[in-house]
Amino acid sequence: MKLDSETSVVLVSFLTSFFAVFLSAGILIGVPAIAIDFGMNNVVQNWIITIALLVVAIFTLPAGQISGKFGVKKALIAGVLIFLFASIGACLAFSAESFLFFRVVQGIGGAFSNVAAMAMVVQAINPKNRGKALGLTVTGVYLAGSLSPVICGFLVYNFGWRSMFYFTIPFFVLCIALMVLKIPGDWKTYENDKIDTLGYIIYGIGILLFIYGFTSLMNMTGKLCVVIGFILLIVFAYYETRVDTPAFNMRLFKNRKFSSSNITALCSYLAVAALTTILNYHFQYVRGWNAQMAGLILIVTPIIMAFMAPNSGKLSDRIHPQKLAAIGMAIATLSLLILIFLDANTPIWLIVIAMILQGVGMGLFTSPNTNAIMSSVPPNETPNASAAQSAMRTIGQTMSLGLLTLVFAWIMGSLPLATKYAGMVVQASQIVCIICTFLCVIAIFASLVGVKSKDEFNIESSS
Repeated sequence: MKLDSETSVVLVSFLTSFFAVFLSAGILIGVPAIAIDFGMNNVVQNWIITIALLVVAIFTLPAGQISGKFGVKKALIAGVLIFLFASIGACLAFSAESFLFFRVVQGIGGAFSNVAAMAMVVQAINPKNRGKALGLTVTGVYLAGSLSPVICGFLVYNFGWRSMFYFTIPFFVLCIALMVLKIPGDWKTYENDKIDTLGYIIYGIGILLFIYGFTSLMNMTGKLCVVIGFILLIVFAYYETRVDTPAFNMRLFKNRKFSSSNITALCSYLAVAALTTILNYHFQYVRGWNAQMAGLILIVTPIIMAFMAPNSGKLSDRIHPQKLAAIGMAIATLSLLILIFLDANTPIWLIVIAMILQGVGMGLFTSPNTNAIMSSVPPNETPNASAAQSAMRTIGQTMSLGLLTLVFAWIMGSLPLATKYAGMVVQASQIVCIICTFLCVIAIFASLVGVKSKDEFNIESSS
């Protein structure tokens, strides 16, 4: 059967989102094995995940302007190619340094893939079906999250951690082939704009120092990095309002629906991104399960999110998306309230209930909130909106894992994560969950602010 243009775009976006997240989520299962292989302590071990997210955060805003200037399809192909190269490199890594280098390269590819895929969907799909299409794209993310713990747990347990990277290679090749053969057009909204190189540099250095310092707040260098990074981000925001072709159009934040939805996204990912890592550590270090067993139970949350995402996305085409987002975050908050008391004696059935609540809550939240962000800007600003929502997600995820690293370092020092230190793992996990609960409450209020805003959603076609 011949696919029409819109269907092809959604399919490609689904596949690229799926396999990028498949590896990003699956590597969590392999972290203990990678750490043992390269002799990493708990601080370096946490950077296996954090470093890629940090690089995504750095390159996301530049990816928005670059994809708008040269075409979102070209940017998506480039992003997948970079990710493919980095996956091959990770398979061949011979030291902790070389492995982390290829994780950095994966972050660059991921930044362009995330921004371009979402922008392509919004620009190619009729606004009346935008929420449904975005929901299907988000489903790829959650479906990958649900399958990766099982598949990666099996691969790591039976074939070693490098097998995770080998497994993804043919699928990235397939994604590139589909884009070249099935999508003839491209979308350029900033074709005549100059690249804001200075803006990129200020933002990149600012976000790097801020997030790195955030993970090292226990020493003076970390505190200094946070302060300098924060100042540079303020300078970036001011500078972007003074240039003709900014790396990011800061004026979009004047729209309260856009700004409140982005704040909500930032707080929500800051609150929930660390939960999978906490549960994985609980299963492997507190209960002593192997990677395969941990992967099997970790599918609960993402598989529910995968079921919820397309339905909530479709629902957000008819019901105010920020109302749905607020309800979703309220449900996710209940999950965190349960996990605050997580320890070695917590019944498995109660942990599963918490995971189900997290899945329902985030499944109801993500697609509507993404629809709110993408629908609150003019069609020509779609790449910027995509960059913003991707930046909020990755900055939130990175800071969430940074918070995890900070708390674990505070409780455990430089000790390795191991079953014999299970008590400290429990203590650190509970502190993180308490902080994340407050962040969920902030996200709920931010969504409600958007609901009350008089700004209108954009319903014009952008194709």
